[in-house]
Amino acid sequence: MVETYHLIHILRVPSGKSLAKNAVAAPELSFGGGNGMGPMSASDLSAALWQERRQLELLLFRLETQRLHVEAGNLEWLSFMTAEVETVLDRLRFEALARSVESAAVAAQWGLPATTNLVELISAAPAGPWHEILREHLDALRGLLARLGEAARVNEEALQTLPMPGRPGPAGAAGLLDQLTTAGNLERSLAVLGRTSQPLLAQYLGVEQD
Repeated sequence: MVETYHLIHILRVPSGKSLAKNAVAAPELSFGGGNGMGPMSASDLSAALWQERRQLELLLFRLETQRLHVEAGNLEWLSFMTAEVETVLDRLRFEALARSVESAAVAAQWGLPATTNLVELISAAPAGPWHEILREHLDALRGLLARLGEAARVNEEALQTLPMPGRPGPAGAAGLLDQLTTAGNLERSLAVLGRTSQPLLAQYLGVEQD
C-alpha cells in the first residue's frame, strides 16, 4: 500500500528563509510504507520539529528585541518584553510535548525505546529520505539552541549592568514607586531568562549544557 503525505512535513527550508513562506502550496509525494518505514509517523515528527524550530526562532527574536530596548534605555517596556518571552516559552512547552509524542511513535515503529533521542533515531532510520531529513532538523535545532544560549547570556549581562533603584529622590513617593516597579521588572526579566535554556530539548538533541 502506498501512503501519500504532504511535502510540507519533510521539505528542507533554505537558510534565512521563512518557514511559513516555504510551507505554502506544497505538492504531494508518495513513499512506500513497508518494512517499518512508517512515513506518516515520521512525517508527523518532522512537522513537529518544524513547529519547534519556528518557536525557537521566535524566542530568539524576542530576546534580541529585548536586548535592543534595554541597551536603548527603554525600561518602561521591560515588563511587556518579558511577557512576550514568557508567551513563547509557554508555546515551546506545548511544542516539546507534541514532539515527544511523535518521536516516541516513530521510535516504536523503528523498534526503538520510546525515550530514543533524535541522534539515535537518525542512526536507526531505515533506507529512504528520513536520515537526511532528520539530520537537517538536528543541525538546525542545535544551531538555534546555541544562538539562544548566547542571546540569553548577553541579555542577562545587559540587565545586570543596569543601575538599580536607590533612595527616593525629589519625586517622593511617586519616584519610590517607579524605582520599586523597575526593580521588580528587572528581577522578573532575569528569572524568565533563566528559563530559556531548554535543557530537555538539549538532551533530545544530544547536546551537553553547562
